[in-house]
Amino acid sequence: MGRWKTVVAWVIVAPFALWAAVRLSGWDATFRWVQLVSFTPYVAAASVVVPVIALVLRRRAPAVAGAAVVAVFAALLAPRVVPDGEPRAEGPELRVLAANLLFGRTPAADVLRLVRTLDVDVLALSELPSPAKDTLEKAGIGEYLPYSQDGTNETTLYSAYPLKVPGPSPAGAVRAQVEVPGAGGIVEVVAVHTCAPLYPGLDQCWRDSQAALPAATPDGAVRVLAGDFNATLDHATLRAVLATGYRDAAEVRGAALRSTWPADGRPLPGVAIDHVFADRRVAVLGYSVHTLPDSDHRGVFALLRLP
Repeated sequence: MGRWKTVVAWVIVAPFALWAAVRLSGWDATFRWVQLVSFTPYVAAASVVVPVIALVLRRRAPAVAGAAVVAVFAALLAPRVVPDGEPRAEGPELRVLAANLLFGRTPAADVLRLVRTLDVDVLALSELPSPAKDTLEKAGIGEYLPYSQDGTNETTLYSAYPLKVPGPSPAGAVRAQVEVPGAGGIVEVVAVHTCAPLYPGLDQCWRDSQAALPAATPDGAVRVLAGDFNATLDHATLRAVLATGYRDAAEVRGAALRSTWPADGRPLPGVAIDHVFADRRVAVLGYSVHTLPDSDHRGVFALLRLP
C-alpha cells in the first residue's frame, strides 16, 4: 500500500513539475506547446492541490517537490498581480487604446463610444478591412482622431496628433511617429498584429512576426507598441521583446492576468494576448480592459505619462 501511495503522489507531481521546468527553460519550439503555454496561470492555480494530495497520502518527498513547483509558479506569476513602482515622468499624458475588431464586425458606433469615453489620443486597430474602415470614417472617427496611417494585414493607426512615417513597418503592423505636444520630441507608436499560431506551420510566422517588432530604445526616442500580439507573457518570444526595454502596461498595474481573448463565449479559458508595451521611462498611470461587441477580443487601454 505504501509503495502504491508513493507512485500515485509522484504521478500527480510529475506533469506540473515538467510544465514548470519547460516554462522556465523558455523552450517554445513546437506548435502545440506554443498554444499550451498560454494557459500556464491555470496550471499554476491547479498546482496548489498537488502538495495537499501528497500530504494526505503521507508522502513527504512528493509533498516537498509539489510545494517547490507551487513556489516556482508563484514566482512567475506574482509580477502580474503586484503593481510596479513608476519612473519619474513629467511629460504629457498619452491615452492609448488597442482593439482587434474581428474583421470589422464591431460596430463603428461602439468603437467611437470607447474613443469618446476614454478620450483616446492614439487608436491601434487590427482586423479592420477596407469596408469597415470606410464605415468607421463615415461615422466620424476623424472628428476625434483626424490623422491615420494604414499598415499591412488590415491594421490601422489613428491619432489625435500629426503622424510621420519613419520607414517600412513590420508585417502586420503600422509604425508611425506621433508629434505629441509638450513631449519634447517624437514618440513612436507601433500598432501590432502578429501572426496567430492557430494551425501547425503558422508557429514559425508567429515567431518571425514577433522577432520583427522594433526593440525599445531607452537611450533614444520613446516607443510604444500596442495591439494584438497573439502571445502571452508566458511566451519566451514576447518576453524577449519586453527585455529590450519595454514594460507591459497591464503587468505594471498588477492586472496582467485579465484575459483579452476569447471574448465571444467559446469554451476556452481566457488568456491575455492583447498588450500595450511602453518604454521603461514611461509611467503607466492606468490600465483597463474593454468589451468590443461582436469581436472575439477585448480592447486594452493604457493611460501613459511620457518622460
